[in-house]
Amino acid sequence: MTKKTRAFWGILATILASAEITCGAFAEPAHGIAMYGEPALPPDFVSLPYANPDAPKGGRVVFGEVGAFDSLNPFILKGRAPWGVGSHVFETLLARNWDEPFALYGLLAESVETGPDRKWVEFTLRPEARFSDGAPVTVEDVIWSMETLAKKGMPRYANAWSKVANVVQTGERSVRFEFSEADSELPLIIGLRPILEKSDWDGIDFAQSSLRVPKGSGPYVVGGFEPGRFITFRRNPDYWGRDLPYNRGLNNFDEIRYDYFVDAGVRFQAVKAGVVTFYREVSPALWAGEYDFPAVTSGEMVREEIPHARPSGMSGFVFNTRRPVFADWRVRDALIHAFNFEFINGTVNGGVLPRAKSYFSNSMLAMSDGPAEGRVRELLTPFADTLPPDALEAYALPISDGSTRNRRNMLRAAAELAEAGWTVQDGVLKNDAGVPFSFEILLTDSANEAIANLYADALRQLGIEVRTRLVDSAQYNQRISVYDYDMIVGAWNLSLSPGNEQTLYWGAAGVTEPGTRNYMGANTPAIGALISDMLSAPDQAEFTAAVRALDRVLTTGRYVVPFWFNDKSYILHAANLHHPADVPAYGDWIGWAPEVWWADPQ
Repeated sequence: MTKKTRAFWGILATILASAEITCGAFAEPAHGIAMYGEPALPPDFVSLPYANPDAPKGGRVVFGEVGAFDSLNPFILKGRAPWGVGSHVFETLLARNWDEPFALYGLLAESVETGPDRKWVEFTLRPEARFSDGAPVTVEDVIWSMETLAKKGMPRYANAWSKVANVVQTGERSVRFEFSEADSELPLIIGLRPILEKSDWDGIDFAQSSLRVPKGSGPYVVGGFEPGRFITFRRNPDYWGRDLPYNRGLNNFDEIRYDYFVDAGVRFQAVKAGVVTFYREVSPALWAGEYDFPAVTSGEMVREEIPHARPSGMSGFVFNTRRPVFADWRVRDALIHAFNFEFINGTVNGGVLPRAKSYFSNSMLAMSDGPAEGRVRELLTPFADTLPPDALEAYALPISDGSTRNRRNMLRAAAELAEAGWTVQDGVLKNDAGVPFSFEILLTDSANEAIANLYADALRQLGIEVRTRLVDSAQYNQRISVYDYDMIVGAWNLSLSPGNEQTLYWGAAGVTEPGTRNYMGANTPAIGALISDMLSAPDQAEFTAAVRALDRVLTTGRYVVPFWFNDKSYILHAANLHHPADVPAYGDWIGWAPEVWWADPQ
C-alpha cells in the first residue's frame, strides 16, 4: 500500500468515526451477529456444535438427482445449474450456525459491525481469504458481486439490494453498506450474499447461461462433469479457510459427486445397486416397505431417521389466482374441501405423515388454533376488510372420515361453489354466463401425478373439468417463471428466521414480475405490511407476532391445497459414511449433509 493510499484511508476513517460519534454510539466489530441478541457461540469457539473437529478427511459421497443441468452459473434465471456449484464452490462474508434460529459467524469476513438501529453494516475481510486461483478476495470483488447479483442475478438478490442506499469502502479490507431504512435482517442478508471474483467474469455476460467453470473461494472446485449425467466437486488442497474454527470438521470428502437420472425410478435402482451412496427418501410408505433389498439387509447400506424442529413449510396444489376461475376465495375453499387428505395421505404415505396446518406449523411461529388474539389481532385488524371473513377467527383445514367418498366435505364444496355462482348444468359446473369450470394441473414430477389424478377424480364429481399435464423440467421451469399455469404443485421450505425472502415468496410485485416464488399471485396489502413489521421488529416478541399474523393471512387466504410434511428425514447411506451424534435444530438441512459427514478411512 502506498503512502497516499494509507493517508486516504486514514482521513476516511476519521470522517466516518466523527460521523458515528455524531449519530450515536460507536459500534464494535464482532465475530458474529444474530437476528436478536448475541450469537450463541463465543469468539473463541472451537467448531460448530454439530461438527466433529477430528473428522478424518478423504473418501467420496455420491448423491442422485432427477433431471439435468445445462449451466454452471447458479445465480441467474437462465439455465439450470447443479445445486452443488453454489454450495461447494462459492462462499459468503458470513456463514450460518444451523443450531440457532438465525446467527452468522465470520467466514470471508473476520468481523462484522452494525449500528443499534441496523441502518448500516460493515465487514472487514480476512487478509488470508483467497479464490481458488490464489487471488485475494478484495473489497472490489465484494462490491462488484453485490451489484452484479442485484442487476443480473435472480430476483431475490435485487429485493434486498433495493434497500441499500450507499456502499463505502472504509479501509483496504473493509466495506460499509448503508440502508435506506432500518431492517433487522438486512445486515445478515448482505452477509450471506455469495462473493465472486470480478476478474473471472471479465468480458463475459453474467446473465447468460453457460457451462464455463467459474472460480470461487470455497472448499471445493468443479471437477469432471457431463451435462445430463454427472458433476463432481474436488476438495481444494490449497483451500484458504480450512483451519478456521467455523470450518473445523466440515468439508471432509475428497470428492462430492451428483449423478443425474431421467426419473425417480431409475435413480432408485441406482440406490439399490450402491451407485448412489447417500439418498433421502421422501415417502414413508416406501421407507417402510421397499428397503429390504440386499444392500440394506447385508449392512452395506444403513437406514437412519433424523428428526428436526423447523417449520413445516408449505407444499400442495397451488391456485394461480391470476386466473379468474380461482380469484374467489370461496372457490378455493371449496376445492380445499374436495381434497380428501386423509384418504390420499393413507394411500400415498400409509397415513403416517402429519398435514401442514399452516405455513409455519410445527414451530413457535405458527398461527394459533383459535381466534387471533393479542398483538397478532392488533396487527391484523386494520386489514380485516381485505381478508376472508374468518381470517381473524378460528380456522382449521377440513377433515374427512378417511373413506373414498368424503361425502360431508364434498357437500360443503358444492354449496360454496353455488354461493360463488357456480352450479351444475347438464352435469357440468358452469357460472351464470354458461362458462364451464375447467382448468389444468401442470406437473413435472411423476410422483405427484397419482395425487393429481385422485384429486381430479374428486373434482369431476363436482362437475369440474380437470386436465393433468406432465412436462419436462425445462418447459416446466419456463412456464412457472412467467406464471403460465392454472395449478401446480408448489413447495416453500421455511425457516425459524423468516425475513426478506418472504417478499420474494408472497410480495405483490410477484403478481406480474417474472421469476418470483409468488406462485399463487397473492396480492393483499396485509402481506406487505406484515413482512415490513417482521423486518423492523425491535425484539423477538414483536417478530413472532408479525410472523404468526402473516401465517394466518396466508393460511386463511386459501392459496394452496395443503399436503403433508416430513417431521423427520429418512436417509439411506453407505455404511462407511458417518455424521456426529449431535444433529442441529434444523436437522437434515442445508449445511449438514455432506458438510459435516465423513468417510471411514478403513
